[in-house]
Amino acid sequence: MFFEGHNFNLMLEQSLIQARYGQNIKPPRIPVGNLKRDMPVYVFLIFFGILTAASLALLNADWHKLFQRFPRLGKVFLDMAHLSTERFSLTLLTFTETVTVAALALIYSLVFGLFLGALAAENISPWKPLSPLIKSFLAFIRAVPTPVWVLLVLASMGFGMASGIMGLGFHATAFFGMVFAQLFEEVPDEAIEAVRAAGANRAQVFFAAVLPSSLSGIIVWTALRFETNYQEAAILGMVGAGGVGYTIMAAMNAYHFGRAGLAVLIVFVFALGIELLSTFIKGRVKV
Repeated sequence: MFFEGHNFNLMLEQSLIQARYGQNIKPPRIPVGNLKRDMPVYVFLIFFGILTAASLALLNADWHKLFQRFPRLGKVFLDMAHLSTERFSLTLLTFTETVTVAALALIYSLVFGLFLGALAAENISPWKPLSPLIKSFLAFIRAVPTPVWVLLVLASMGFGMASGIMGLGFHATAFFGMVFAQLFEEVPDEAIEAVRAAGANRAQVFFAAVLPSSLSGIIVWTALRFETNYQEAAILGMVGAGGVGYTIMAAMNAYHFGRAGLAVLIVFVFALGIELLSTFIKGRVKV
């Protein structure tokens, strides 16, 4: 019965097509490929292929030795699985430093990001030409990777948590400034004009109309950025910014794989907790 009904529907569809386009006219076909339309995709793929080939050539890697040593990777992971509590107090201390760097960089960058975002938003900026200038400046800061900023700060301030906080804070401030500017620009003009009509100044307009309307988005992006800050802070310890990254690097260099494995496990468990909390917040808050 199913096949009979299917054949009947197919015959009916063919009859309607013939009635509309004529007996000898084929129905129009939807073009699958369009060279002119897909040209940007082809250009991107060609450019990506050339860049990949050039990178492999410049890498000058000994692939034979690499494939020979690849099985040792499993042995290293197995050694790290034998967790060791040797110098566990130091591991916890450096892990606390990593969380502290991530949290303080988040707080400082959040405050400065709100200020720069308010100046960069076109609908509330006190001077229209100021908006593109600040956005260009923030784009420049974001274009420079976080480790580069940390190294620049390390060169002037020396090793330690302060350098990690400042270096990470530079990139996070630019991130918040750009994101918050976009959130503020999405606030309806009617809400801003209503507060201005009541005699509010610029600061009152921001705190009474713009900030409450963007609060849900600010909460979501703050939770997301803390996750990024934590991931970067865990790595920045390897370049001298303090934190658990230095402990992992030192343990690996000394072939204390069990101690390194425990540190990596702590980092992973905390990162998983942040991810679950961030997902929960994004599910509860409507942007």
